Formats: sequence, C-alpha cells, structure tokens
Amino acid sequence: MDCGVDGETAYRVVKLILDGKTEEAVSLLSEYFGVDPPRLAVKRPKGIGKALAVYVAGKETIFFTRGEYYSNPFIVLHEFYHHLRMFEGKHRGTEKNADAFALCVIERAKAYASRGGRL
Repeated sequence: MDCGVDGETAYRVVKLILDGKTEEAVSLLSEYFGVDPPRLAVKRPKGIGKALAVYVAGKETIFFTRGEYYSNPFIVLHEFYHHLRMFEGKHRGTEKNADAFALCVIERAKAYASRGGRL
C-alpha cells in the first residue's frame, strides 16, 4: 500500500506521537491530506468490545481506551486511516488496510531517519 505520505512528514508525525503530542501530529497529518482533524479522547465508548481504540464517524472522534495508547504511533495512525476514509466519503476501510497504512507511515519515518533525516 502507498500511504501517500513523504518521509519527512511521516517522521515528524511519528516523532510527535511518541513525544505525546498526538493532537499536533493528527493536525499535521490532517493538513497534509486536506481534511479536518478528528477529535481525540481517552474514553471507552459503549459497545466497542476489546478494541484498543476506535474511530466513531458520527462524532468524528478517535477514542483511546487507555492513555498509553494515545502515544502509540501504530494505533493512532490505524484509527486516523478510518477517519481519512470517512472524510473522503468512502467506506471506513478494512482493518487490513488501516494496518497497512499505519505500517507504511512508520516505515517511511524509519527510512527517513536512517538516511539522516532531521527536523
């Protein structure tokens, strides 16, 4: 999957998430894709089962069931993919594609860093 994110942006987004600046990271990614950023909340909405996080389209919100998930790049990027798909007016996308998007962004960030990329 081509996640459509350049290496520098991927690096900045992942670094911000790891630094606990997830709102800033999501805003950056939203601006990059030209969509409104989702809201972020640490709360377990009813009916989500054992999920670590969930995107609720009707509220345009990513809910993290525990605070530590808020700074996990894979989880944040996975849920952002669902937001991106809904914002584009498409089905929210499969879990497989959300996983692939998250891994692609993380891999691009790693590749950028390994080439000596800095902010």
